[in-house]
Amino acid sequence: MKNNKFLILLLLLTQSCYSQLSFGFKKKFTKADSLRGTLSPLRSCYDVLMYDLDIKVDIENKFISGTNTIKFVATTDFQKLQIDLFENMKIEKIEFNDKILKYSRLFNAVFVEFADTVRKENVLSLKIFYSGNPQSAKRPPWDGGFSWEKEKNGDPWVGVSCQGTGASLWWPCKDHQSDEPNEMLIRITVPPGLMDVSNGRLKRKTLLPDGWTKFEWYVSYPINNYDVTMNIAKYSHFSDFYFNPAYNDTLSLDYFVLQQNYEVAQKQFKQVKPMLDCYYKLFGEYPFVHDGYKLVETSYLGMEHQSCVAYGNKFRDGYLGYDMSGTGYKFDYIIIHESAHEWWGNSITTNDIADMWIHEGFGTYSEALYIECLYGHTAYLEYVNATKKGVENEEPIIGKYGVNKEGSNDMYPKGALLLHTIRSIIDDDKKIFDIIKGIQDTFQYQTINSRDIENYIIKKSGIDLTDVFELYLHSSAIPKLSLKISEDPWDIKVMYRYTLGGKSAFNEEEYIENQPAFSMPVKVTLKKNVFEFIYPTTEWQTFKIRDMRAADFKVATDLFYIDEESILVNGNE
Repeated sequence: MKNNKFLILLLLLTQSCYSQLSFGFKKKFTKADSLRGTLSPLRSCYDVLMYDLDIKVDIENKFISGTNTIKFVATTDFQKLQIDLFENMKIEKIEFNDKILKYSRLFNAVFVEFADTVRKENVLSLKIFYSGNPQSAKRPPWDGGFSWEKEKNGDPWVGVSCQGTGASLWWPCKDHQSDEPNEMLIRITVPPGLMDVSNGRLKRKTLLPDGWTKFEWYVSYPINNYDVTMNIAKYSHFSDFYFNPAYNDTLSLDYFVLQQNYEVAQKQFKQVKPMLDCYYKLFGEYPFVHDGYKLVETSYLGMEHQSCVAYGNKFRDGYLGYDMSGTGYKFDYIIIHESAHEWWGNSITTNDIADMWIHEGFGTYSEALYIECLYGHTAYLEYVNATKKGVENEEPIIGKYGVNKEGSNDMYPKGALLLHTIRSIIDDDKKIFDIIKGIQDTFQYQTINSRDIENYIIKKSGIDLTDVFELYLHSSAIPKLSLKISEDPWDIKVMYRYTLGGKSAFNEEEYIENQPAFSMPVKVTLKKNVFEFIYPTTEWQTFKIRDMRAADFKVATDLFYIDEESILVNGNE
């Protein structure tokens, strides 16, 4: 019974880990969803150049107030634009050229009206004054909001996580992933004795006459809105440096933890440098080297806040101390996974959260690559195949576009298994790792679509992977390799084909006559213990293998994420 309880706990943790920001495909979408998720003309008419966020955090009353100045360039002529701020937050006024602008609100959208037409290519600034009690997170980081927690000694410990829900729950912005500012100022004023840690570099710390302190942080790179963060506590700080000779650069490492965890953090965070060794080798230089790398202890599990990674794994290996993979390879899940997002999600960001598999699939695959860096290829295979138990295959991993709807939780493990399968299809590690690094080099600091990544991999590999991407990303199915094997004293005959949608090739009532075309190479034993490619489609094909028994015929299911179904047509199954 104890073992069963432990297994159930692990399954719940696995589901929890893979469930960030999932909403379910059966949701009926509303006008509010469209306003939040669509890049409408009222949003595409301008391009954000910079945000200057300046707020005061009243922890006792769970209240924030201040301004956000949006510097933008007009991409077309317009007289009205949309910004976003949750309707429970109050807009006090909106200033433009020292004049107050009219605005209207619908759900969480704010429509700002200019007195005169804004002309294309003009660079302007808009200042929004606002205040309110931002929503609290009920189960961070999986729902969006503020965490108003306290340390054991009663001191405040505040953080915010808003991926999926949106940064507009706490500050006014153009809350769409397609538009990132080129730079950002984050000014956070906190009560006496507390510290704020936000993204980028600390430029100024000012003690105000009332005893409060303003911390001013500068982000020198493009940043997606949900990455913008604050962390308020009585932090202890220690630092280090990472030097990579291949890039001849020195990266600052800064760690902010609660005072009681100072010593254990120094030990646990030693995993950062081996992680950087691996990721520099595979993905290239840390993309925010001028802003530095930070780990900041939070009351919630973690989040990939750019240059300011939220860490709440309680200084344990695994996932809060549990080895979800069951492989026994020790590493701190939050350090390794969330730091991978600095490349996959922060440097490269999807235009629409429907394509978030790029963030989470590559992030999960990075864990397996980290295992390979430390323990070798056999360990990599063991780890990446262990992720299969987290796949449900009930909904596609690409969501619905234009309504702020990501795909299923399978984007984590199934996204990683898709990349693993593509690596096996390409069958050339130099080429696949050139492609992975090439994605970073080509799309760095850009917002992209899934098709951009798909087309890049197809072009650089020279292999038409269209069927593979279409099935694994847009369908809940995976291919099933159906085999009919017959043998005589000297050889075996193998009939093979793919069936889709989980249907059996051997139950005529379930057999699908008109399946969509699909093809994907896979490796099998054409010689005993020697794996070679065959090229199945959804049509039956046949080959013979001499001097082999049916029991010796194997499919390389450790290299390809597929189902397998076989039957001996003239013997025992």
